[in-house]
Amino acid sequence: MQPAPLARFIDTHPRLFVLTGAGCSTDSGIPDYRDTEGAWKRTPPVTYQAFMGEERTRRRYWARSLVGWRHFGGARPNGTHHALQRLEAQGRLELLVTQNVDGLHHRAGQRQVVDLHGRLDQVRCMGCDWRQPRDVFQQELDRLNPGWACLEATEAPDGDADLETTQFDDFRVPPCPACGGVLKPDVVFFGENVPRERVMLAMAALEAADAVLVVGSSLMVFSGYRFVHAAARAGKPVAAVNLGRTRADPLLSLKVEQPCAQALAFLLA
Repeated sequence: MQPAPLARFIDTHPRLFVLTGAGCSTDSGIPDYRDTEGAWKRTPPVTYQAFMGEERTRRRYWARSLVGWRHFGGARPNGTHHALQRLEAQGRLELLVTQNVDGLHHRAGQRQVVDLHGRLDQVRCMGCDWRQPRDVFQQELDRLNPGWACLEATEAPDGDADLETTQFDDFRVPPCPACGGVLKPDVVFFGENVPRERVMLAMAALEAADAVLVVGSSLMVFSGYRFVHAAARAGKPVAAVNLGRTRADPLLSLKVEQPCAQALAFLLA
């Protein structure tokens, strides 16, 4: 059933700044992080400091990623992504800023996208900035660690997999072929700063927009919450589609507590 208040909000504000989170991709089979109260459902992700500072942490990360990538890398856009792409096609979207690293907005045909936290489908060297597609790096991990990709594990957010009882001491992670440096997925880890140019680009679009639509985010992480806070300070109305509490609840003009694809289905009618 069409959520009339949300439809009115979108019709009334033709230049939307859209901010998306993990709730957009759950219908694509990618788990989210938080429960309806905004608390972690699982152990928080690895931090930048731990990844860069500990070889054992890097082995554990890449082993779990090798197993998880076969599912994550094959995810496809769902109704939420297609509905938001329709908004852009209608000329009603100033910019879409996503906190997700799955690239599904791009696969749905979205053009005006800022990947706030980067993309998991790229690997980069932290020494010389050499880059490689994640699919190619997966082949190298498979070659060095035969049998790992066939392990069964529970899927986790961001291409991760639950392998808590597995030993990682013998797992081999290749160095950068250009300089021998540390290879890291091209995403912003916890404890790492979002590149300034992405924030500036998003803030400029927010200034030009007349309202904000949050889709599938609890906004518990400041990197996303900052845009809603800035919108509220500027007197711009904010609507959110999210199951459960968000950090910005007191700032919202409208809140729709429904699954994202269900709430936005009217855009595809």
